[in-house]
Amino acid sequence: MDSIDRKILRELQRDCSDSIAEIADRAGVSQTPCWRRIKKLEEAGYIKQRVAVLDQDLLNLGMTAYVMIKTSHHDDSWLARFSEGVSLIPEVIEIHRMAGDIDYLLKIVATDMSDYDRIYKRLITVAELFDVSASFSMERIKSSTELPLDRT
Repeated sequence: MDSIDRKILRELQRDCSDSIAEIADRAGVSQTPCWRRIKKLEEAGYIKQRVAVLDQDLLNLGMTAYVMIKTSHHDDSWLARFSEGVSLIPEVIEIHRMAGDIDYLLKIVATDMSDYDRIYKRLITVAELFDVSASFSMERIKSSTELPLDRT
């Protein structure tokens, strides 16, 4: 990957609905080489998918909860059951296996506290959990899907 590929990726991260001509112009290449580079970046897996970023608040999903889970089970069958079950809850938009005191961290979106409670009740039926606690975001100060590309 060279600097032109990084420029193309940066432009796609900002708005992948821009035309090839616009992306090529901002990346400093002509359209055909830009299109070829994008195809190669997709084939190589650098571009996983192209999506629309939606407004969480306008969709009445203004509550964001970070749910910390501890478990006393660490075997493969428990993890498979947990991962599959939690993945089926659409309000869980991120799942992370953690190092440290917390085993799993989930990012959940909900309309309000009663909606979160409904999601919580579904979550605790997925697999045996030792402890579940949550923190609620009061204000989203920064939110981005753009990865830093200026690394060597």
